[in-house]
Amino acid sequence: MPADLSGTWTLLSSDNFEGYMLALGIDFATRKIAKLLKPQKVIEQNGDSFTIHTNSSLRNYFVKFKVGEEFDEDNRGLDNRKCKSLVIWDNDRLTCIQKGEKKNRGWTHWIEGDKLHLEMFCEGQVCKQTFQRA
Repeated sequence: MPADLSGTWTLLSSDNFEGYMLALGIDFATRKIAKLLKPQKVIEQNGDSFTIHTNSSLRNYFVKFKVGEEFDEDNRGLDNRKCKSLVIWDNDRLTCIQKGEKKNRGWTHWIEGDKLHLEMFCEGQVCKQTFQRA
């Protein structure tokens, strides 16, 4: 049975966010501001259907998808690129592969104990983030 990721989560720690943003081609000023933010993630899970809201004082991002169904993702407000995304369950990890301008791009969410973990990857750079329930 896949994990239930539902909840409101607040960022605790972030490792290599700068490297990840550089791989995405995000400009210097935006990177400096983004590193100071403590975003909140709201995940709503209904079976294999998900909505994920990532909210911060700089930008908000929303994505809606169904596991196993490829969809067009518009990363407006992040790196402003469009890509084809496919989210799958890999045991208890929710993994997204994004195909587009940037190579080897995607993310993985999973829960360990009472923490939500997120790894975002792009062109060899990996950012590891940890969230706690708000």
